[in-house]
Amino acid sequence: MPPSSIIVFADGACLGNPGPGGWGAVILLPSQEVKEIGGYEAKTTNNRMELTAVEETLKELEPEIGDLTFHLDSSYVLQGITNWVHTWVRKDWKNSGGHDVANRDLWEKLLALVRRREHTHRIFWKHIYGHSGVPGNERADAIASTFAAQKRVELWKGPSKDYDVDLLSLKGAEKQVRSKGKKAYSYLSLVDGVVEKHTNWEECAQRVKGVSGAKFKKALSAKEEQDILRQWGLA
Repeated sequence: MPPSSIIVFADGACLGNPGPGGWGAVILLPSQEVKEIGGYEAKTTNNRMELTAVEETLKELEPEIGDLTFHLDSSYVLQGITNWVHTWVRKDWKNSGGHDVANRDLWEKLLALVRRREHTHRIFWKHIYGHSGVPGNERADAIASTFAAQKRVELWKGPSKDYDVDLLSLKGAEKQVRSKGKKAYSYLSLVDGVVEKHTNWEECAQRVKGVSGAKFKKALSAKEEQDILRQWGLA
């Protein structure tokens, strides 16, 4: 990571899908100042909140100079902005099935913000696993979840030396990578807001292959299964 990079952890949450939602982001500037931002929507989806978290962060950072590194646990956003969106634009915002791309309004806004920033700075996109103990991700998730629950959120702004979250620590980010060899409790897939539970990877892969916005994860226990569903805003 470039030493001058602005570091961001962004996340979204939704209580139901659709339902009340929230988004949150934690920003570490090269000046070593930390800023937390977040917000609430009365009726939305988890994917829309994930997109909103990144969009609002880019708006917040428009006056700031420096490369930007996003840490996201949303494969939907990360794959979308680095890969799928270019195909959608070429196909006039149609997905692989010929249907209108979901959340097109937010994708268009996000793409415009990304392109504008990339005229002068680089943007790095890093995937991390949610609920794996990465401090910055856990804090962004807490902000988003608290807003979704319509509870009071104290947003921090101040020097990093006084901030009690270690934003440079990525410990736990590879937790699920190391677990790949372990026997699965289940495989979960999420397509068009509908979750299905599978007993083997082949069945799961068949459902999500080639589907824009689809999500899938291996769970090693009933608890981890529930954690994944909460991450997706469905539990």
